[in-house]
Amino acid sequence: MRLYSVLLVDDEEDAVQVIMKKINWESMGFRIAGYAGNGIEALEMAEKAQPDVVMTDIRMPYMDGLSLSRKLKELYPNIRIIIFSGFDDFEYAREAIQIEVEAYVLKPINSSELKKIFENVKEDIDKERDEKQNIDKLQKYYMESLPVLRENFYTLLIEGRVPADRMEQYFKEYQVQMSGPYYIVTVLHVSDLSGEMEPYLTAVSVKKLAEEHVREKWDCRIFSYLGEIIIITQLSEKREVTDYTDYMDRFCKMARRVCRAEVTAGIGRVCDEIKDIPISYKGAADAVSYRVILGNTRAINITEVNPKNADESWEERAVRQLFKMIRTGDRQSLEKAVSECVRKLFGRETSLQKYRLLIMEIITELFRFGSDNQLKTEQIFGQNEDVYGEIMRMESVEAVQTWLMAVSARMQDMILADRTNTTKSFVKRAAEYVKEHYSDQELSVEVVCKALGVSTSYFSTVFKKETGKTFVKYLTEFRMEKAAELLLTKEEKTYLIAQKAGYSDPNYFSYVFKRQFGVPPSKYRSWILKKKNGA
Repeated sequence: MRLYSVLLVDDEEDAVQVIMKKINWESMGFRIAGYAGNGIEALEMAEKAQPDVVMTDIRMPYMDGLSLSRKLKELYPNIRIIIFSGFDDFEYAREAIQIEVEAYVLKPINSSELKKIFENVKEDIDKERDEKQNIDKLQKYYMESLPVLRENFYTLLIEGRVPADRMEQYFKEYQVQMSGPYYIVTVLHVSDLSGEMEPYLTAVSVKKLAEEHVREKWDCRIFSYLGEIIIITQLSEKREVTDYTDYMDRFCKMARRVCRAEVTAGIGRVCDEIKDIPISYKGAADAVSYRVILGNTRAINITEVNPKNADESWEERAVRQLFKMIRTGDRQSLEKAVSECVRKLFGRETSLQKYRLLIMEIITELFRFGSDNQLKTEQIFGQNEDVYGEIMRMESVEAVQTWLMAVSARMQDMILADRTNTTKSFVKRAAEYVKEHYSDQELSVEVVCKALGVSTSYFSTVFKKETGKTFVKYLTEFRMEKAAELLLTKEEKTYLIAQKAGYSDPNYFSYVFKRQFGVPPSKYRSWILKKKNGA
């Protein structure tokens, strides 16, 4: 059975011990995550323990229970708060209601009353968790969202952003059946003839017409993308592309008649693997652009208007994948991308003239990629000013592959190092800010984040990952070290030291200092001297 966690907060430890012993917490479905002596300490503990319920007194030093409750609700909206107090004050109760606490209990606490309160709290939390985890509701919500999820998937598919190793998983999750064996992409470019209808309404009208007619005739998927209508069609045989092109030509004329819209259907190349759908999409988009020359309200097949360009997108795709792995892949995936790139570019029968052209193109793309990512070219290619000549003197494609792998690996390392340095610089700037502003009593994680221009959630994650401490713990330790230094070097009152260390309340400063060093600030100097003298 899952046990919900409870954080107790009271400056009287005896009262906390009584509460802990009054109830068999585990039998009720709870466990005590810990207890704090004041609101500030409770906030620190809540950040680490993430309790489900906080039970707090009102009157406490440094931060009272109402202030603590407001802060907890702000940070953790779903947290349950129970306030107990020895003061039957209407204003306290009214403010507690505004904070939306679960209960306001008067001391002395009756065990049966407290048990009843926690039973109600558990029932409420159970209900909330059940609603979130209810499989039937989640399934219903998922099915209602499925059309949108599928459209997002189709978008990723034509953009080439579906990893090959996750393709099958996506098809299963989105309940998509696409078995081919051949695929072809069509782009429908739509414009209104009458000028009386909003462009997006005209597109909706054409999309609906396509769903009614094209889907009935062909096994296809229809969705919107960047203002165009996209159709991914499955063919049983390659030769069906002629019939398909003729059919789409007739559809364009139908759309003109029924929807009063000019529709141009750009048809891409037939591919026999799902991963090559982006190539077909690019061809379809290119075909649409030919409407300027060939006219609209018709179907334009890219293989008919530009048959010689069939293989260019393979080379472009190979280079694009290489750069993607340089940015985001590991060494193994990079090696695979380099090998695939070389195979695509040089693996076929290639004339010397084309070989030279391809070498020039790959060098140009490497220079452009380095420039776009602010990489220094001399670190990538060395001091050699004749990179092209260096490669052309290589006597095998294997040598070219070795060279390309070395260059790509250097670029990958540089990008990774830059990313790591950015994170370290980020934390360093935060540490410098603390160093300059630690005496500011208003200094908090929110203040630092505002100065750095980042969100508190991102900042907290990065800061803890790099330093191993939460920001609050880091700030507290820094202030304590500065306070200890001042106590040893300045002959000043404790309350002045507290102010210089960033604490407005000298009592709370003493409390934190003793917790850090084991002695109060008033005895710290003599304690240090004793340690030095070996006493």
